[in-house]
Amino acid sequence: MPELPEVETMKLQLGKFLIGHKIIDIKILDTRILGGDTKKLIGGKVIGTRRFGKVSVIDLDNNYSILTHVKLTGQFIYNDVRRFGWIRIEKTEDVEKEKFIVKLGPEPHVAKGFAGQALTLDLFKQILSKTSRPIKIVLMDQEKMGGVGNIYATDALWLAKVNPKTEANKLQSDRVTKLYEAILSVLKAGLKYGGASELAFVTPDGREGEYQNHTLAYGHTGEPCERCHKAVFIKYFLGGRGTYVCPNCQS
Repeated sequence: MPELPEVETMKLQLGKFLIGHKIIDIKILDTRILGGDTKKLIGGKVIGTRRFGKVSVIDLDNNYSILTHVKLTGQFIYNDVRRFGWIRIEKTEDVEKEKFIVKLGPEPHVAKGFAGQALTLDLFKQILSKTSRPIKIVLMDQEKMGGVGNIYATDALWLAKVNPKTEANKLQSDRVTKLYEAILSVLKAGLKYGGASELAFVTPDGREGEYQNHTLAYGHTGEPCERCHKAVFIKYFLGGRGTYVCPNCQS
């Protein structure tokens, strides 16, 4: 599923291509992914794009907005065979009241002009202190913090030398700080490389991201750990997601 860097890349490209253009007509190819009255969009001119976690928002000058989520295998050109993604049309004033957005947790502040609440170090510490769930599960919980998914959580945990199974409230303060810094680091790298195209992600202009060529731990099963050189990465499933760890560094 596209994470913060991928959706931020989509948002920026949508702004580049769409701002200033007017919607003249709409052709609906699949009503199952659509919510709202498309007639409200006709004649509207795109004035901006925003992002809330993994949700992209296109704002029009007629006070209506288009909310989108490409989910697991969707692309913004909506080549989404599994039909998990969705498009919703709402009044701009109601966007931040949308139930999916209201539930989003604070977001690591790595993108300029993002629309949500910033995840500060103090807030990060508070979130972790209140749960005994495995730390990786907490990082990917969008109601705890927005935008971090499997790839970046995996890399951040390796970078901070944290075992993904560690109970969140058992992490020592200095390790929490290192993990917070690691999250910011891997997300910034993801943004630099235009996201990761591990599965089906492509940018609105049809290009793939490049972060999958620069991952730190994710996808490196059987390869030697470049930091300790004492073990090879192993893979197991945690919360139903593939998790890659160095048994030496992250013991």
